[in-house]
Amino acid sequence: MAGYISEFFGYRAEDSSVEAMTAASRQICPFLGTQCTKVLSRDRVISGVCAVRQKTAGSPSVICCPNRIYAEDYKMLHLVSRQAFGRDFGLYAGRAAIEKAKSENGAVAVFGHGWGGELRLPQRAGTGSYFVDWVLARLDQTGELVEFTAIEVQTIDTTGNYREARAALLENRSIVSDTVGLNWENVSKRIIPQLIYKGQVLQREDLCRAGLFFVCPKAVYDRVLNRLGG
Repeated sequence: MAGYISEFFGYRAEDSSVEAMTAASRQICPFLGTQCTKVLSRDRVISGVCAVRQKTAGSPSVICCPNRIYAEDYKMLHLVSRQAFGRDFGLYAGRAAIEKAKSENGAVAVFGHGWGGELRLPQRAGTGSYFVDWVLARLDQTGELVEFTAIEVQTIDTTGNYREARAALLENRSIVSDTVGLNWENVSKRIIPQLIYKGQVLQREDLCRAGLFFVCPKAVYDRVLNRLGG
């Protein structure tokens, strides 16, 4: 396989603006406003790669870093919260939401990705356990739990590498191909069983009324549906 880096430190690879060059030189993730946390496995060098695409003409650009999904100050969480709970609530990290709920006539406690720690799902028949990426827990005006929903996030896995392509972008913003490929098979084998298991566990929870949300790039969603038979 061969492919390209299509988004680098939050900007299109073709973007040679001052903003894009500055983000790359400072190794900043513009979606979180912090240093990029995606690293190359061999030597732990900061990657900066947000999305990749195959060399085949017309191939889509696919997000490979989950932080890319948290753009616009975690807008995704607000969208899911509104759909799950029927209106806009303030979102706060973990236990900090209790006092906010009392003063704001309700709030949502967020667990996951540094907000309030990941939560483990209940075990089935005492064997095995899973974490979910996010849990949104709606609290009433007294700070008591009323209902909750869970979110699973999935981007694309990659094969090969993009070291030369990354070096060219850093050096002079040149776009060159590399051996990077999209590992559709690994994503399907991993995420589908997890969605089934976690969905069944959450289905037994009376307070999980909106079910499990699955958030992913459209290309990943299309492949998962195709794997399931449409």
